[in-house]
Amino acid sequence: MQLTAKGLYEYKLESVESGFRAELSVERESDGIEIVRIKIAADCPAVPPTFKLKWSHPVIDVQGMWHPTALYHRWIRADWNPLLDSKSTNSAPVVSLFGGQGTNRLTFAFSDVLNVIKYDAGLHEENSHFNCVIAMFDTPTPALASYEAELRIDTREVPYYKSLDDVSHWWSEYKTNTPSRVPAEALEPMYSTWYSFHQELTPEGIEEQCRLALEIGCKSVIVDDGWQTADNARGYAFCGDWQVCEEKMIDMKAHVERVHAMGLKYLLWYSVPFIGVNSDAWSRFQNKLLYKMDSLGAGVIDPRYPEVREYLIGIYEKALLDWDLDGFKLDFVDVFQQQEQENENSDPGRDIASVPQAVDVLLSDVMARLRAIKPDIMIEFRQPYISPLMRKYGNLFRAGDCPNDAVQNRIRTLDIRLLCGNTAAHADMIMWNADEPVDSAALQLINILFAVPQISVRLETLPQKHLDMLTFWLSFWRENRDVLMHGQLEPQRPELLFPLVTARNNEISITAVYNDSVVSLEDTDSQKIVIVNGTRGDRLIIEAVKALGAREVQVLDCMGVEVSKFEIVGEQGLLSLSVPPSGLVFLRSASSK
Repeated sequence: MQLTAKGLYEYKLESVESGFRAELSVERESDGIEIVRIKIAADCPAVPPTFKLKWSHPVIDVQGMWHPTALYHRWIRADWNPLLDSKSTNSAPVVSLFGGQGTNRLTFAFSDVLNVIKYDAGLHEENSHFNCVIAMFDTPTPALASYEAELRIDTREVPYYKSLDDVSHWWSEYKTNTPSRVPAEALEPMYSTWYSFHQELTPEGIEEQCRLALEIGCKSVIVDDGWQTADNARGYAFCGDWQVCEEKMIDMKAHVERVHAMGLKYLLWYSVPFIGVNSDAWSRFQNKLLYKMDSLGAGVIDPRYPEVREYLIGIYEKALLDWDLDGFKLDFVDVFQQQEQENENSDPGRDIASVPQAVDVLLSDVMARLRAIKPDIMIEFRQPYISPLMRKYGNLFRAGDCPNDAVQNRIRTLDIRLLCGNTAAHADMIMWNADEPVDSAALQLINILFAVPQISVRLETLPQKHLDMLTFWLSFWRENRDVLMHGQLEPQRPELLFPLVTARNNEISITAVYNDSVVSLEDTDSQKIVIVNGTRGDRLIIEAVKALGAREVQVLDCMGVEVSKFEIVGEQGLLSLSVPPSGLVFLRSASSK
């Protein structure tokens, strides 16, 4: 079977002959944007064969390729590479091919963000074209009678980040993807126990860090793995019961009350799918597993059973009611996967055939029932399970684990920001060595300037300079949160891992520069321009596209201490400023003083 339809490209829908009928059509939405619609149907439910939607794009001024899990790999991919894949709990079906100036050349996105979709834009060596493909039903798929989806094509000559932001809005307009409301607390700095404590938790230790974290501007604490088990081996053999380990966490309710009394919100970690072999739940659910992970000492529970979904939701409801929690860190939901063959020992009683659909029901019900108890409940998910559909279940998206890696944290947080709309993008918990030079330690904060900070160091062990630095940057972040998190975000040069990033609104422009390069100021009309030196160098080179005019210049070091202050009448062209490593400079117009 092959169908064709013409628009900006010639599209081909291919599959083997089967009992399924297919339709393919193209609708022009505006200049450079069109929607390709696919409809597939059968007379009665059946397992569909693989369908592939294909088209070709010439490689003309294409510098690189962005997709949600690219990380360091933003180069052009050959068409002999394995296809990328996405599903509701992993990545997203979107690709952006961009030119040398970061201009969009082709951004395409698929509407099915629930099921496993394979996709790519691979260079075909013989003709220097990208072979673009969307593959449906290329993995184990339950029987279905009908299927509809849309491909959004964008060839406008706009910045790549504008194309991706428009894709994010397009996804959110589907009723099935309506994002959760983001409470104000989700946009406040948080303290996390993971890197600072790992599983060695005590109420006294947590509360001491909460007291210190509050003093530097944190408004919530996330208590991670370890509260539920006396085993500190970092495995999952004891997950599944989710009872407080009384040896560690004596009187959880009183502990949470003490944290609340300080003025902090309290979020608690749960590993959603794991049922450990040493848990009481193992005997109850060992025949209701998708598969076992022997290396972790656990199995992955099967959400297609209504009993399983009710068990998990009931655990979170009870914890919320018993301990008055403010949120949950729900981990590892990406390991829910449809298997080629069902476990022959599995119990009967599933009410949903599709694992992705069952996960959707589970997580939708989790959010609905928890929100019914506490409307401002916070739910955190971690990369890579931050797809457009996950915005429906949660309101915090955190960068994947990258301890002490400031550069990776920058890349990950900005990748989240490019697609997450108003969902709160959080950095991975930052940590550093207490013997680090203070301006080097400050890079941990500066690299995650455009995300909500999470802190995970033992605050009482920090030298005073480090504490001053941390206090200053959290204060700066909170003072400028509106522009950093809600302003127009412009991450430049994705192929070079975002060496320069700007966020701006009508009053202020904030630019962070992460390597020794010229900072081009195109918007010189802003009343306040802030440039952050995200390097270990001691100067910034600024190019004003037009005259800056009369400006007060204030230079601060990484601890917020004023280094110099003077006035200039800035002309068009280059300006060299002495700025300490990890410091920043304010350029305030005379009228704003």
